[in-house]
Amino acid sequence: MTEPRELLRDLVETPSVSGEERAVAERLVAYFEAHDREAYLDDVGNVRAPADDSVLLTSHMDTVPGDIPVREASGELWGRGACDAKGPLAAMAVAAARTGVSFVGVVGEETSSRGARHLVETRDQPDAVINGEPSGWDAVTLGYRGFVKGQFVAETPSAHTSRPGPNALEYAMDWWHDVETAFDEEGDSAVFEQVTTKPVAMDGGVTEDGLAFESTVEAQLRVPPALTVADVRATVEDALPTYVGEEATVDVEWTDAIPPVMESPRNRVAAALRAGIRGADGEATHLRKTGTSDMNIYRGAWDCPMATYGPGDSSLDHAPDERIDLEEYDRGVAVLTAAAERLQP
Repeated sequence: MTEPRELLRDLVETPSVSGEERAVAERLVAYFEAHDREAYLDDVGNVRAPADDSVLLTSHMDTVPGDIPVREASGELWGRGACDAKGPLAAMAVAAARTGVSFVGVVGEETSSRGARHLVETRDQPDAVINGEPSGWDAVTLGYRGFVKGQFVAETPSAHTSRPGPNALEYAMDWWHDVETAFDEEGDSAVFEQVTTKPVAMDGGVTEDGLAFESTVEAQLRVPPALTVADVRATVEDALPTYVGEEATVDVEWTDAIPPVMESPRNRVAAALRAGIRGADGEATHLRKTGTSDMNIYRGAWDCPMATYGPGDSSLDHAPDERIDLEEYDRGVAVLTAAAERLQP
């Protein structure tokens, strides 16, 4: 087994559900130390291997839950995280060790992006960034939608259900209907260009003291690059019921936001990755993804060229049959190595 494949298998065999990344982090530190590189864990558990900052290679160490027995079959490595994102993570570690560029393995991408948030707060801006997520070895991801998370809350005085007038539960239902309607105008445009609205939790009923009705709706909305987080928040707030009685309250409490990102295909990171793909006998394509990644965090903080790249089929992210083609992984290592060399002065 080649060293890059051995590293990949070790990482996949080591569970690292969000919040439990330390064992994988220690394996990466050992890998860099074995290649005479400084590496250490920072205050939140990110692996930092600082070096030539002409480009920072960075991917996440955490996975979603799910026990998939690790095995090789038909040239593929199966296991949780094989695709998202230990394939890109291992490929970046190998490329960084070979070329002497900076590397960071971050924690918490699948939950709060706390590793990426800590990174941008505690290190200088690099000259360029390649973020690691599965794109396929011959594709470069340039865009991600942003993310807004909030909670609708309402309270109305308790009353007999035979009495007319809306209670807190009805306010919540009306509000959500109006939110969905407000974003319907996107019509037949591509999903990437739309605001996707999703309720993720609902609760309500009579309060414990019996004196009021209350309701809460936790919601997540994806923000396309044509809009800002502020645009989406304003539309959601405009949908709040306006027929509220004097003793009732309705509000939206915002809890998190990540701006969208759309990079130019002409930036030098995308160009370096395309050159690497051509050098491996591929023809590069560009992708826009409907989700959100740590690249959104980096773009929000750093004014440098960036793109996302990594071996692996993203349709297998979080899936019960998650796996990565090992030849594709090898090509991903070669592409990242060539791109990092091209970005160095």
